Amino acid sequence: MLPRKLNEDCELKLSVPDFAEELFKLTDENRAYLRRWLPWLDNITEPAHSRAFIQSQQKAFKKGKSLTICIFYKGKIAGVIGFNEIDPSRKTGQIGYWLGEKFTGKGIMTMAVEALIEIGQDHFDLECFEIRCATGNSQSRAIPERLGFKHQCTIERAERVYDQCFDHEVYVKRLTAE
Repeated sequence: MLPRKLNEDCELKLSVPDFAEELFKLTDENRAYLRRWLPWLDNITEPAHSRAFIQSQQKAFKKGKSLTICIFYKGKIAGVIGFNEIDPSRKTGQIGYWLGEKFTGKGIMTMAVEALIEIGQDHFDLECFEIRCATGNSQSRAIPERLGFKHQCTIERAERVYDQCFDHEVYVKRLTAE
């Protein structure tokens, strides 16, 4: 399943505690950039917080409930992708992702989402994939739109990010006929 090479520059690796320092550094360096869309940044103020997050995700992974992957670009962590939630009974995986600012615009996330869908099919027997993006987050919304996801609906006031509430656009890709 992992590691998985996407191209000569990009690779996906299962998140492990050894990545905590580098992941924290990327998060910290991109705090202002990520803050507009991600509500958890104030809870990550030191490498130990990144380590605790990875450890909690490893426990969820062992139970088959989620999967967190670090995206590497030229040997450095560029971001994170994964299944925030896996529902085996519905064969559905909810995809979440983020990249450091200097790694955007290179096609990295599009490749990573495609690879994650393959992992979901091959290792979790998933048939349906969901991505939720804030309505105003055009960069994030471009990924499911580019990959042929169907716009399912808009959820009003779906998420509070610091002092704002955002609507979410819900995109779905089904790999089997309904």
